[in-house]
Amino acid sequence: MQVQQFADWIAPLEDDPMRDNSYDRTIERNYLQKWRFLIPEYEAVKAGRSAVFKSVGDFYRHHGTCSQTFRKYYNRYLQSGDETDLLPRRRGPKWRERREPNGIEAEIIAQRKRGMNRYEIHAVLREQRATVPSPSTIYRVLKRHQLNRRTPAMREEKRRIIKDLGELGHVDLHQLPRDMFLAPPPATAYIICLVDSCSRLAWAEVLTSKKALPVMFKTLKMINTLNITYGLIFAEILSDNGAEFASRNTPQEHPFEAMLLELGIKHRYTRPYRPQTNGKAERFWRTLDEDVIEGATFDNLDHFAKELFEYLIYYNNHRPHQALAGQTPKAFAATKTTAIQSAN
Repeated sequence: MQVQQFADWIAPLEDDPMRDNSYDRTIERNYLQKWRFLIPEYEAVKAGRSAVFKSVGDFYRHHGTCSQTFRKYYNRYLQSGDETDLLPRRRGPKWRERREPNGIEAEIIAQRKRGMNRYEIHAVLREQRATVPSPSTIYRVLKRHQLNRRTPAMREEKRRIIKDLGELGHVDLHQLPRDMFLAPPPATAYIICLVDSCSRLAWAEVLTSKKALPVMFKTLKMINTLNITYGLIFAEILSDNGAEFASRNTPQEHPFEAMLLELGIKHRYTRPYRPQTNGKAERFWRTLDEDVIEGATFDNLDHFAKELFEYLIYYNNHRPHQALAGQTPKAFAATKTTAIQSAN
């Protein structure tokens, strides 16, 4: 019996993705008839009982197919025992199934127009919904609506989102290099900072442990310092998901989390492995490295702590910031305070 090439007889069904196989009975019957011949022949080859083929490779080559294509249908049939699983299924992109519901797309677009990137949009949606699209899916939605590139209007809107003093604080921990000290501390030294997203007012403290308890005490000290000195009252604080900051399961038992709960400050978290989400703190570290740490040597940790204190006064009160149109953080905060008092 002359057997047609596998690729020849599978093509009429697979080449037309819109064909409804259930109503084309002639093609369906021919298709299944060929499978009824090929399956016993294939199993004979596998069992070493074939008088025609020495190996399954010879079988595939003779019928113009490959292992991947043949076994896709064969295994599907073995699992179900239903001959209809030998028929090709519709191919082509299931675009309707892959698209996000209109409600979620509308939220993504609305957040994008506020200037947020895909990771920030993902974080916002995660607080509102049990199931949210991934950042890559959000990017595809934005690209489909030609919103994958931020416009000047989006950038300006993002600057206006954090418009109040203390609306959002950025906290982060940074390890200090040992070679910056003539007499290095016995333990690894760290520095922790707290930056106001609106005014860029910042404070930092030195510590010799990154465990949750000392981190909590230093953060509380920074919150109090910025409150007493500049009148800042934080509504939310953003941190990474490190063990010193976060415990999603039992926040009331974690020192840092419990402290924020006690103060009535909402705790927000950055996306893992995305330091850009905490960009204000990252920018502060870069400025501190350039102005204080890089190329400098300090006698010991106390010497550095004293230098840091003096620099923070300069940073907040005298150093102009490009992001604040050349104003100092203290001066910018004063204009915001005056505007709030005038509005009231």
